[in-house]
Amino acid sequence: MLDHILPEDILFLDIETVPQYPDFAQLDETAQHLWELKAATFCKEEQTPAEVYERAGIYAEFGKIVCISAGFLYKQTGEWAFRLKSCFSEDEATLLNEFSGMVARFASGRAMQLCAHNGKEFDFPYIARRMLINAIRLPSVLDIAGKKPWETAFLDTMDLWRFGDRKSYTSLKLLTHAFGIPSPKDDIDGSQVAGVFWKEKDLLRIVRYCEKDVLAIARLLLRYKGLTDISPDRITSATFTTDQ
Repeated sequence: MLDHILPEDILFLDIETVPQYPDFAQLDETAQHLWELKAATFCKEEQTPAEVYERAGIYAEFGKIVCISAGFLYKQTGEWAFRLKSCFSEDEATLLNEFSGMVARFASGRAMQLCAHNGKEFDFPYIARRMLINAIRLPSVLDIAGKKPWETAFLDTMDLWRFGDRKSYTSLKLLTHAFGIPSPKDDIDGSQVAGVFWKEKDLLRIVRYCEKDVLAIARLLLRYKGLTDISPDRITSATFTTDQ
């Protein structure tokens, strides 16, 4: 699979998002009304828009990114090694600018591809939308207006798993289990990120979780391509030291 794409040309990534405010009451009147309209499309009969506001983080118009973790593969003494780095901040524009610079540096001199799990429907468009809202110029890899699907440099481990079957969503947790890859969901999962950010105020815990997802995505793609796994001693993070 994907024999025409070099693993070293892929930038693997994952994002973590939260609602823009700790709770519904802090939205201004217009934003509350707009959220009520959005929530009406998925609320159960007994739920109020305020009760489901924690879900606002999955919508780029109501949420924000608090972490983008990325990683790349390279050969080290003939074996795969993996390097991770995270852009994270309570200030979204700061992390988005940092990520934009990271993409530009990685893209230099290579046919770069971005890879995420469900990235085509979530991570890639979410990053692009939040960059526009923050008045940040889109990196060329995310500026896909007018491009045909096969002209975009997007890989999606969930989309690849479909093999044309559009009926269902397959989680990263399920696929890592099926392939015998260590689960990235051994601490928190996506539904808990907003609470960890706004209530526990533990952004580093979110960053660790995000980096585990990125590593799992890279391992999954290597399995898709029939290549050897990454040894634990060849995984490094620019964000965390070994004693953290």
